[in-house]
Amino acid sequence: MPAKPPKVALMTTPDETEAQFYEALQLGDLDRVMAVWADDDDIACIHPSGPRLLGLHAIRAGYEALLQGGGLNLRIAQVRRLVVGNSAVHHVLEELRVETPEGTQSAWVLATHVFIKTPQGWRLMVHHASPAGESAVQEVGDEPSMLH
Repeated sequence: MPAKPPKVALMTTPDETEAQFYEALQLGDLDRVMAVWADDDDIACIHPSGPRLLGLHAIRAGYEALLQGGGLNLRIAQVRRLVVGNSAVHHVLEELRVETPEGTQSAWVLATHVFIKTPQGWRLMVHHASPAGESAVQEVGDEPSMLH
């Protein structure tokens, strides 16, 4: 039987859900990481350079492996948000700091989160993360247009 996430407080916004997710990753708390996920067969997670993980059991195993050394030194550098009805998409620039013999090194990750509003509050449906270079800190986009 697949592992079920523990019951958690109602997360009333996608931002609250995302904050819980990152706090759990920083603490290395697998149960709290899993608690933000929707209880849905179609949830998906892709770690940088990893396979697509589908369903609670596969996602839990992926995070268990990721967190085997403890919490992650991870911070959100930028977030772009889009909320439409009962769904939300966040584009996140993450900075992952890793201790090496040469000192602290930073790795940049671009992540996309898809959230849905459920009777239990906002839950994560998709986490898709890709490695990014230093240039990821700079955003490239169209200039805002102005109506006259």
